Amino acid sequence: MRFGHIAGDRMLDLVNTVAWRRGGPERTESLRTYADVVEWCLESGLIDEDEAATLNGLADRDGPAAERERELVVAAREDVYGVLFENDSEAAAGLARLYRAAVAAADLVPSDGRWRWQERETDLRLPRHRIVRGLVALTQRDDLDRLHQCEDATCGWVYLDTSPRRNRRWCDTKDCGDRNRARAYYARQKEKEKQQQR
Repeated sequence: MRFGHIAGDRMLDLVNTVAWRRGGPERTESLRTYADVVEWCLESGLIDEDEAATLNGLADRDGPAAERERELVVAAREDVYGVLFENDSEAAAGLARLYRAAVAAADLVPSDGRWRWQERETDLRLPRHRIVRGLVALTQRDDLDRLHQCEDATCGWVYLDTSPRRNRRWCDTKDCGDRNRARAYYARQKEKEKQQQR
């Protein structure tokens, strides 16, 4: 898979489509094209292969509209980050606006003993609408007290800490965890060397 899926909720994985969120100039956007949005949705189970092919075809025919949709998906991602991690009321209002549009474009239909949203048509808005409904559902989870952000100074990836003691510090122990443990080790070694030279 191309995108990271480490957060414990696919909508939090969407938040993590920014690398080095807190890293200033190192910050890197993973959703650079509409095709990236489609690929993320496919990997995350929000759309199927047929829908992906249809959406990519529509994007090829109307590039400017596809780019506007990509920008709205990124805006929704940033809004949910603002809601969950900054308690930002403007971000909440922006997400609510996008949610009203997403609900207005779909019907609630029965499916396998449950109810689900079904878009009235497959158009370029489909990924945004499914993502936004998922983001609002994320904000209403009962376990958001487990929400955590990687303690690396520049990473910024987020996840649900499901560890028994709720003491997970890093998005990935083999990545940010190893890098920060190595930094701490070298810092201790330098401090020892300084003390020995005194």
